[in-house]
Amino acid sequence: MMLPSYPSSPEAAKRFLAFVNASPTPFHAVHNASAQLETSGFKKIREADDWEKTLQPRGKYYFTRNQSSLVAFTLPANWKQGAGLSIVATHVDSPNLRVRPISKREKTGYLQVGVETYGGGIWHSWLDRDLSLAGRVVVTQQDGTFHSKLIKVDRPLLRIPTLAIHLDRDVNANFKFNQETEFVPILGLISETLNKPSDDEDSALPVKVTATSIQENHHPALLSVLAGELSVSTEEIHDFELHLYDTQPSVLGGINNEFMFSPRMDNLVSSFCAVDAISTYVSSPNFNVLEGNVNCIALFNHEEIGSVSTSGAESSLIPSLLQRLSPSPTLHSQSVAKSFLVSADMGHAVHPNYTSKHEDKHKPVMNGGIVIKTNAKQRYASDAIGSFLVKKLVERKGGRVQEYEVRNDMACGSTVGPMLSKIGLRTVDVGNPMLSMHSIRETAGAHDVQNAIDLFTSFFEAFADLDKTLTVE
Repeated sequence: MMLPSYPSSPEAAKRFLAFVNASPTPFHAVHNASAQLETSGFKKIREADDWEKTLQPRGKYYFTRNQSSLVAFTLPANWKQGAGLSIVATHVDSPNLRVRPISKREKTGYLQVGVETYGGGIWHSWLDRDLSLAGRVVVTQQDGTFHSKLIKVDRPLLRIPTLAIHLDRDVNANFKFNQETEFVPILGLISETLNKPSDDEDSALPVKVTATSIQENHHPALLSVLAGELSVSTEEIHDFELHLYDTQPSVLGGINNEFMFSPRMDNLVSSFCAVDAISTYVSSPNFNVLEGNVNCIALFNHEEIGSVSTSGAESSLIPSLLQRLSPSPTLHSQSVAKSFLVSADMGHAVHPNYTSKHEDKHKPVMNGGIVIKTNAKQRYASDAIGSFLVKKLVERKGGRVQEYEVRNDMACGSTVGPMLSKIGLRTVDVGNPMLSMHSIRETAGAHDVQNAIDLFTSFFEAFADLDKTLTVE
């Protein structure tokens, strides 16, 4: 499908659209972020290796964990152990549907696929959408070893149809559905599968069932699609993590293309902007002369379900990096004291049809600038010091700042910020405003992509010097 060119639209927004369209899962987002970093000269290192001894001032490095989280950092010209870290932290997961380990379902002539909900999605928005599958698959290599390969099926495979209004006359007054029994995607018709000739000459032969065989757990038609995409046989597929995604591409919209209509903007917008900012920063003439902190981005997984995992924000990713860059207790403490973390996650723009959902004086608008998120109960980690520093960094690029605080009669969401602040890092929570957060189709401001990139770039360029001008006893 040919996408529109948008000749007069913000370049940063167009780059984001390409990124999100290619990143239906956290695995793809990390893969694509890695590719962009390598294009900008970053060197991949591995957590299992002894890379501390090879670090060099002006070096650019990144590593990934479990294909689903990424940390990248640059060392200043005067780097030595004990230096602080200037970190932009985001997450790459979004609410979605995930294929169950045993997904085979059949009912009244339909092939169906069992799924589990992930995160707090607006699940009715997934109904009547052209859905497909993406994720990672463990396959046998030709040499007998195993490899986790990414997959993205580019055509619609699945659909969760709504019930016709003639069979549910009250649907517009009181729409509810059971997420276990009435939210099962349709893959196809049993009759079509039975009548379809097989392309696999060995398919009629009995399959040897072992502990790593999954052929009994999923429809043969589904496994055949996966095998075709990966150019392997179905018997060479041993396991997978597959996510459902909407095949409709992300686009610019609005009368002046001022909006982006897309899935997964919470929080691939922030993740893209972090990668773009650090990639642009290392390409600037100032990179080789700037002194101060280690600049870092961290793209975490599993934020939508609490961040408690090996690749989430409550994992060892940031503590391990701090420890490896400054291994002694004294140097480690000095590094933490000099560090600062910008927790970047999307925020809530005021909705014209639901203005009462915002506190009267805290109503961010799309394309109105970066939002600083504050909560007295520390659901956001911002305080006056962090807010001041962000405002100065935004001011440095000629940008604008908006404030968000939740109403007293509503619950407040949270981010990776508060949990990472427990390490001792000074932290501020920011984000771009958007509508329909956690819908399969969200809305955000096209100009806000560049606003976030400008903030993160200013942070990498100027935080260490700015921090020296501020005294906090």
